[in-house]
Amino acid sequence: MADYIYLLQTRLTPAQQSTLEHVREAARSRSMTVFLVGGAVRDLTTGSPIRDLDFAVQGNATKFKKDLQKAGGILVGEDEPTQTLYFNFPGGVRLEVGSTLSATYPKPGKPVFKPANILDDLRRRDFTANAMAISLNEGSYGLLMDPLNGIADLENRELRLVSNYGFIEDPARMIRAVRFSARLGWQMEEKTRQRYETGKAEGYISALHPTLRKYELEEIFHEEDPLRVLRRLEAEGWAKVLFPAWTSAKVNEAELDRLRDTIGQLESMGIHPDPSAAYFPLLTAKLAPKDVEALKASFARPGFVDQIEALDADTKAFAAQFSSKAAAAPSDAWRMLYAAPPESVLWLAHTTKSAPLLAKFKAFFGDWAQSRQKIPYQLMQEMRITPALPGYDALIDQLFFAVMDGKLDTPESARAFLEPFSPPAPPPPVNMRRRAVKREAKVPKPRSKKAAAEAAPDDVDLSAESEAPTPAAAPKSAAAKPPAKPAAKKTAPPAKPATPAPKAAPASKAPASKTVTSAKKAVPAKAAAKPVAAKKVAAKKVAKPAPKKAAPKPAAKKAAPAKKAPAKKAAVKPAAHKVVRKPAPPAKKKPAAKPTPASKAKPAAKKVSKPAPKSAAKSSGKPKSRR
Repeated sequence: MADYIYLLQTRLTPAQQSTLEHVREAARSRSMTVFLVGGAVRDLTTGSPIRDLDFAVQGNATKFKKDLQKAGGILVGEDEPTQTLYFNFPGGVRLEVGSTLSATYPKPGKPVFKPANILDDLRRRDFTANAMAISLNEGSYGLLMDPLNGIADLENRELRLVSNYGFIEDPARMIRAVRFSARLGWQMEEKTRQRYETGKAEGYISALHPTLRKYELEEIFHEEDPLRVLRRLEAEGWAKVLFPAWTSAKVNEAELDRLRDTIGQLESMGIHPDPSAAYFPLLTAKLAPKDVEALKASFARPGFVDQIEALDADTKAFAAQFSSKAAAAPSDAWRMLYAAPPESVLWLAHTTKSAPLLAKFKAFFGDWAQSRQKIPYQLMQEMRITPALPGYDALIDQLFFAVMDGKLDTPESARAFLEPFSPPAPPPPVNMRRRAVKREAKVPKPRSKKAAAEAAPDDVDLSAESEAPTPAAAPKSAAAKPPAKPAAKKTAPPAKPATPAPKAAPASKAPASKTVTSAKKAVPAKAAAKPVAAKKVAAKKVAKPAPKKAAPKPAAKKAAPAKKAPAKKAAVKPAAHKVVRKPAPPAKKKPAAKPTPASKAKPAAKKVSKPAPKSAAKSSGKPKSRR
């Protein structure tokens, strides 16, 4: 289902929306409910042009007369039996306000009306397509009421009678059915068509009420294409019933088509005139003067006759104003066209023969309208003039008129024009530069004494004493790892045991040259075996992190054979003579071993860790081979 709130906001012209609000305000002030009914609802739903607005009020609608006149409406007619008012509002808006009534027909063409609610009012209407209403009240605004399922007939584009006796009760509905079919291009529903043919054949039209005959005659001039409707009524024979002297042969068809083209141009520019009064002289161009006067007297609304007669005078006054110096500038002429009555603008554009006026209308439809496309929107953006700026719409209108008058023909002139409206530049953004915070180095957590004591035997590598480091490596190791001091305390005790017998001294000197030597005393073989075990433990620790306490035990077992070799066979003289000759060159390194303290031995062990097993193998293998 269509969203009727949206349709009311978008399909109605600004003048029609303003008129609708006036009616709503009048009903609210009198605590009455009001509804939009009839053809306006049908045209909103189908997308057809909305020609007029019909309102139904639950109460006496004649009380709205003063309220609508104060709002700017002109009363053009009134029907007391149906409590209906006919108004014309500025902008070419035709308005009809009636009371909600129920109708009974004791005799054909003679209804009896009684006050009723909106649903009963819809059920008394002519066709289901016109028996719909939209609420305009607070709390139910936009609500559609369709008690007879008129939406289905709108989709089928059919006209269906509300009552099976509709043509008998009101014969004017037969004329209305033809008029709607000519305007909308719809067909009558099958049963409705049968009843229409029956009523036409049996002469139901003879009971036509005089007021309804006048109403239907006047409605032809309010059609969008009155000539097509008139020809269709002639074909059905109803034109003779309405006004026999008036036929389609009396119409100036060429001028009528040109007038309709002008109407289309004005509507595209936002000017919406009511062309009914302008149609009249063209539709009766070839009609006799007395017949023209008789036709005017046959209209149901006297105000429409006054509008026809005042058309020429109003147009003449507007022409004098439009050709004066007040409209010399294009912008002034533009404003004047939108401020004048749309009907006078339409009739002047159609009938004028003045070259200056024709040139102005030509510029109005062409060059002036294109000035809006020349507004320097890019320059406005550069100057910070955006839609969010207060008064932006008014500024756009000023620019439009300035471009129209040729005042902004260069970029410099446009910038000078926009300079007073340009807001000051915003302050530069604050650059928050934060100083780099120096992060303090994390101090390593000190190990507990127990953990240091457990790690000391594994960390200290006594093999550093077996081979003296080079003078260049000594200072590096001392600077790299100073915490080797506690390890020196544990390495000191193995160097103190008593020296063996004097006979074993030559044998212990042979391997000591490649293991551990002291400045004054020789180290026994048992002390020399410990560095070998320590080297193996250190190698295992690097490859796989094993428990610190369990590592030295297997190394002690492997070093066990080294204890027996130097102890038992140390007295062999030939081996002692050979060993004394070979270690002579390494003996020169003894002075370099003195400056290296025990605490600096660990870094040197990393360089000596790989050749350590070879020295151990030589010390342990030579005595075995000589056995």
